[in-house]
Amino acid sequence: MARQGTPATIYDVANAAGVATSTVSRAFSRPGRVSAETAARVHAAAEALGYRAEAGPRSSSTASSGGVGAIAVVVSNITNPYYFHLVQSVQTAAQTAGATAALFATQGAGRTERELLDRLLPAFDGVVVSGSRLSDRALYAVAEKIPLVVINRVVPGLCCVVPDMTIAVRTTLTHLRDLGHQMITYLSGPSAVWADGNRWRTILDTGTELGLRVNRVGPCPPTMAGGAGAAGKILQYPPTAVITFNDVLAIGLIRGLGAAGVRVPRDISVVGSGDIFGADFHEPPLTTMAMPQRAIGAAAFLELSKMIRGVHSERNQATGLDGRLIIRESTGPRNPHPLVVGAPAVP
Repeated sequence: MARQGTPATIYDVANAAGVATSTVSRAFSRPGRVSAETAARVHAAAEALGYRAEAGPRSSSTASSGGVGAIAVVVSNITNPYYFHLVQSVQTAAQTAGATAALFATQGAGRTERELLDRLLPAFDGVVVSGSRLSDRALYAVAEKIPLVVINRVVPGLCCVVPDMTIAVRTTLTHLRDLGHQMITYLSGPSAVWADGNRWRTILDTGTELGLRVNRVGPCPPTMAGGAGAAGKILQYPPTAVITFNDVLAIGLIRGLGAAGVRVPRDISVVGSGDIFGADFHEPPLTTMAMPQRAIGAAAFLELSKMIRGVHSERNQATGLDGRLIIRESTGPRNPHPLVVGAPAVP
């Protein structure tokens, strides 16, 4: 039942009519795809609640998965290798369920994302969003119109699939401490990204607990150019180890440090985050906090398919989806000789 003074949503209509949200959607946009009795029940519930459906055609395909026809997968940047396995896993899960998954990118712009979602609403049964730049309020507005699952961000009240990076952060900081590192810098990503703030808080709290000195540099664009450009800031007060927001930043940082004559890991150890495609054959191979992208994508589709069938979900923590540290060659023992930028390298 809709709250007094609050516009009725598709979920309210589905609950009142005793059907799935996808059935409500089809009753308005494709009435030929539901029985006359069901359509009448949906329209009666909508009229009683004062609900007005969005105009526009929805997906014409009806999947054998119990009402999941087509879903949209919206990411911030399709060129970011982090999304390769994530998107592939959503598409694989959808295909297995007899549904279709279409991919869209926003280029990290909140306004572009909102406009894109508004255009997608009439054509799809549900949406998976990762790397969203929208406010919580804007995401609530989208979720009132269509089943929505948010990846890598907690939005209270919405269905969110979020990996737990606590173990990975603790393992990483312990690994660096065991190598003799005491001063560690976190190279942050965009300030509007929930995962960045959450990761920094976890690093700060855990580092303090382990007796390490930690500080933050940023925000930085989550790109190789952003990482290379941050090398100068890192070297103003050189730490002995750096943890980056993502692997792309780490690779860019290593290149920027190399251009300044600083070698990784001899002078500074670098840890990325994500374990993207190519992290293992970069030079040096990148130590990284890996996220279970395939499991995250599969879980997101499972939760979305439940919502489309009318099963309400407020999942805010994806149990069992823990990050882990993969140790490669970009981390090593702390150099006993303090790094002085511009001074001759100590062999």
